[in-house]
Amino acid sequence: MRRLWLGIGIGAIGTAMLAVCLAPAWADADKTYNPVIDPANFVSVIDNPYFPLTPGTTFTYEAETADGLERDVVSVTHDTKVILGVTCIAVTDQSTLDGVIEEDTVDWYAQDIDGNVWYFGEDTKQYENGEVVGTVGSWEAGMNGAQPGIVMQADPQPGASYRQEFLAGVAEDMGKVLRLNARVSVEWGDFDSCLKTKEWSPLEPGAVEQKYYAQGVGLVLIEELKGKTVRVELVDVTTE
Repeated sequence: MRRLWLGIGIGAIGTAMLAVCLAPAWADADKTYNPVIDPANFVSVIDNPYFPLTPGTTFTYEAETADGLERDVVSVTHDTKVILGVTCIAVTDQSTLDGVIEEDTVDWYAQDIDGNVWYFGEDTKQYENGEVVGTVGSWEAGMNGAQPGIVMQADPQPGASYRQEFLAGVAEDMGKVLRLNARVSVEWGDFDSCLKTKEWSPLEPGAVEQKYYAQGVGLVLIEELKGKTVRVELVDVTTE
């Protein structure tokens, strides 16, 4: 089952950083991808218009699949974790199939001073019959060679590609900006001028997702394109 926001969701971060993020990172990435993280260049809030993370906000997504009703409940917590000296916001993502838990994840995000949202890792657990059966996909920047990546650029422009995470053989998600003027209708509402991205991973050949982000809201729709297209729609947003 998917990790909803990441995996099969640049602006001016300095010349060196820009070159790292826009280079063809999938080529010899383990040797060339090494972003410089300076804690002084990060802020305490995440207010990127396409990826706002306000503590106390909960997003609910649903998808009708061949296996049943999949639901993801994504909650922006008040918890933080310091990774590579950067204070990251913890976001939980619980995935269920027909009400039965299949995966439970904590993701860690932080925003730099230019507005780029970085992904610093995740702690994920897979379940069967209510018991934890795996932790596939877990990683933390700075551990075992893992590197953080950008999940949302400060100024996304069509054609820009970027690495969202990197730990060889574990976390290799890539993203590419497709357009900035997509129109989207989901259960929670209708949106114009959405950012549309393509996401994929060399670890999952043939699996491609198209994601749509509305300004002031964030992720509103995922189209999973492997085999029959599955729509994962935003159905509710609540704030404490």
